[in-house]
Amino acid sequence: MTSQPFDYPIAKTYRTIGESLIRRLSHVGMRPGKLSLAGGYPGAELFDRDGLLAASDAVLHESPVACLQYGPAEGLPVMREAVVALLASRGMRCTPDEVLITSGSQQGFDVVIRTMMAPGEVAIVERPTYTGPLRALRVAGAEILTVGIDGSGIDVDELAELLEGRRRRTQKLPRLIYTIPTFGNPSGATMNRARRLRLLELAVAHRLLVLEDDPYGALRFAGEPIEQLHALADSVPGARDLVIHFGSFSKVIAPGLRIGFMVAPKPVRAACTIARQLIDLSSPGWIQMTVARYVATGALAAHLPLIRDGYRVKAEAMRSALESVLGNRFGCHFPEGGMFAWGRLTGGHSARDLLALAIDEGVTFVPGDIYYADRPDAATMRLSFSQPTVDGIREGVARMGRALDRLDAGERKPLDLG
Repeated sequence: MTSQPFDYPIAKTYRTIGESLIRRLSHVGMRPGKLSLAGGYPGAELFDRDGLLAASDAVLHESPVACLQYGPAEGLPVMREAVVALLASRGMRCTPDEVLITSGSQQGFDVVIRTMMAPGEVAIVERPTYTGPLRALRVAGAEILTVGIDGSGIDVDELAELLEGRRRRTQKLPRLIYTIPTFGNPSGATMNRARRLRLLELAVAHRLLVLEDDPYGALRFAGEPIEQLHALADSVPGARDLVIHFGSFSKVIAPGLRIGFMVAPKPVRAACTIARQLIDLSSPGWIQMTVARYVATGALAAHLPLIRDGYRVKAEAMRSALESVLGNRFGCHFPEGGMFAWGRLTGGHSARDLLALAIDEGVTFVPGDIYYADRPDAATMRLSFSQPTVDGIREGVARMGRALDRLDAGERKPLDLG
């Protein structure tokens, strides 16, 4: 007698949300002979292995109990103090008791959603936006609204119209807005200072929490820096209480460390600390103390120029290759920092149709439609220049060119990620 398979009671959201396309593409790009312009991975050749080894050895020898024992959910004092000092060097004011250490900035977003959003609450995201928070909001049962962006960031006029329209119609008001104001993912866009101030003014007027994600801000390789929203909040009465800032060491030291942080008003930080306790107790003490030492000794500040220079060279290589190979068949925005170029096919093609042929040619990228909560643009795509070598970028774009030639000639094939 054949038994029936057990119907596991998996929550509906996890049955339907599906696996991350970016993760699947990353696996495809790692196969022999393939090149990846997809994943937002740092360039491994830019990891400061020697500096991290020295910091790790030092903390293990000097503080063996503290670095190997359980630690507080909010993060070790030395790690929170290192974050305060680092942010102060960037013009941002906060105190250790406003800081929560997290497993990357995405965990910070997750604990805010767990503590601040009930099913049916309304959130605003950029159009397009990073898929991680977008998926987290869907799992939380949030109603998601979008506001467009351009090369200067969020369209604050559209945002004002959205907020004021919902108030006039007595619709449920949004609880928060999520933004990556500097070198956005996927767009690479940076919100200008005037729009940042206007966003903060709108937040105060509509009692809107502003979730500022800043994983790429330290990776500026051109242009002039702009203050974080958290820093500018001091100049807009009432805004300081509404901004929650997320940061990460994944993109500037190494993602394998899984150390990020959030800076939030004390009541929010307290609630998120409890949520953090329920998830994984705390971040590893050894890793926290290693990162804290690496930052406090000036090793990070000394190494960042090398990373910025490396990405500047790679970004220019990608720009040159795209212009040479794809020409006017592909319009592209190149940022002044970060890891991503955002572009759009100009010939009426779908990026997914191109991806199917590109994988056949041995290169991957991310189709842009996954970054939209609504009104997806099927012609858009994200290209990452951070991980591949300069030669890999040039070869990857050449392979994209061959795939686009095939698409222009009318060829189609199913997208196969198996």
